[in-house]
Amino acid sequence: MRCPFCSSEETKVIDSRPADENTSIRRRRQCEACGKRFTTYEKLETMPLMVVKKDNTREAYERSKIESGIVRSCHKRPVSTEQISRMIDDIENELFSIGETEIPTSVIGEKVMLKLKDIDQVAYVRFASVYREFKDVNTFIEEIGELLKK
Repeated sequence: MRCPFCSSEETKVIDSRPADENTSIRRRRQCEACGKRFTTYEKLETMPLMVVKKDNTREAYERSKIESGIVRSCHKRPVSTEQISRMIDDIENELFSIGETEIPTSVIGEKVMLKLKDIDQVAYVRFASVYREFKDVNTFIEEIGELLKK
């Protein structure tokens, strides 16, 4: 592992422990050249996942795209970054456990909406309005009506 401070390749592991509910390993390292410490995370490498978009084009799955959509939806809402990270981890675990190499964006979007609905209903409506391409105020009212029924 290369030191992020001095770029030396001479580092040693000081401490290792499970992280993210035993889905990764957190390693505390120390650079032998400069003596500074840093943390790395080791995760199981999974099969590459392709996302099938609405126009049938395919692109590689990127966690950052889900993250940016959720972060935008939760802007100025009482949702912590830890909750967002946990939510994305849960969604990814569900996606990778499906066992398919191609996942439609509709499946990903529905999983995001289910998680957001449980965490913050305003964030859910924000995400749904973009994801489902609400055309007018009546669509918002219908969606909010569905939320109130439950």
